[in-house]
Amino acid sequence: MVIAVALVVEVPAAAYPPQVLVFVANTGSDNVTVYDTRLGEVIATVGVGDGPVGVGASPNGDLVYVTNELSDSVSVLESRTQLVVATIPVGDKPFGVTATGTHAYVSNFGSDSVTVIDIATQKPVAEIPVGRLPHTPIASPDGSRVYVTNNGAASVTVIDTRIDKPVGTIPVGRFPAGITIGSRGDRIYVANTGDDTVTVAGTTSGRPNATIPVGDAPMGLSATPRDVVYVANAGADTISVINFPNLGTTSTSPVNRRPEGAAAAPDNSFVYITNTASNTMSVIDTATSKQVALVPVGQQPEGVAVTG
Repeated sequence: MVIAVALVVEVPAAAYPPQVLVFVANTGSDNVTVYDTRLGEVIATVGVGDGPVGVGASPNGDLVYVTNELSDSVSVLESRTQLVVATIPVGDKPFGVTATGTHAYVSNFGSDSVTVIDIATQKPVAEIPVGRLPHTPIASPDGSRVYVTNNGAASVTVIDTRIDKPVGTIPVGRFPAGITIGSRGDRIYVANTGDDTVTVAGTTSGRPNATIPVGDAPMGLSATPRDVVYVANAGADTISVINFPNLGTTSTSPVNRRPEGAAAAPDNSFVYITNTASNTMSVIDTATSKQVALVPVGQQPEGVAVTG
C-alpha cells in the first residue's frame, strides 16, 4: 500500500512595509495633518498653535517639531501617538525648524535669530544671531552643521552645532527660502524666490558652484536619497526636478495651486508637495516625477516633513 504524504512548504510572507508618516502644517486652520504612506490615507488631524508653518522631524522619526508663527512657539508631537507632548516658547515669528539627534533649531523670522531646543528636556538652551529674516534651517546628515537661509540678506548662515555659533556665511540668490542638503552632506541647495533659481553650494568650500534656473517663485525643495532635487515653484503651480551630477533641470511637472513645501520619503519612493492655495498635498512618484495622488489636508498647508 502506497501512502501519499502531502508536503507543506511555508512561503515567507512579504516584508511588511514600515510606517512612514507625513506631517503637514496647515497655517490657515491651526492644525497638522498626519498622512500614513503605508495606508495611503490621513490618519489624524492635530491641533497646534496659531499659524503653524514649518515642520521638522528628529532623525529617528520619534518627534516632530512644528513652528507656530503667530504664537511664537513650537509644538512637539510624538509621531507614534500623534499627540502634542510639549509647547516651547521661541523667538519672534518662528518659521522653519530642523533637528539633529540632540537639539532642534528654529529660525525666528522676526528676531533674526535661531532658537536651540534641547530634545532631552524640550527647553530652549541658546539663541544664535543669524542674518536678516531667517527663513528655513537644515541640519547636515551627521548633525555637525546647521544651514539657515536669510531671506532678507541673500545668504546662508552656517552654524557649528558643537558650539552653537555661526562659523560662516554663504552668498546665494535673492530672497532665499527653502533649503535642503544632499545625502552625503557635501552640497546644499537653496531656493531663491526672488530670482527663480536654485543655488548649489559646497559645504566644504562654503561657496556656490552652480545656479540653476527653475520655475516662478521657488519656495520649498527637497533632495531624495539619490540626490534628485524637487523644487516647488509657488508662482507657476509646478515642480522642477533637478538631476545630478550634471546639474540639469530634467523636467517640469504640474501640481495644484501655489506649491510651497516639499519633503522626500526616506526610501526614494515619493515626494510630497503642499499646495497652499488648494488645501491639498500632491504625491509625486520619483520613478516618473509625476503626481500620482492628491490628498486633501487642512487650510493653507505650507511646511511638510516625512518620518521613517
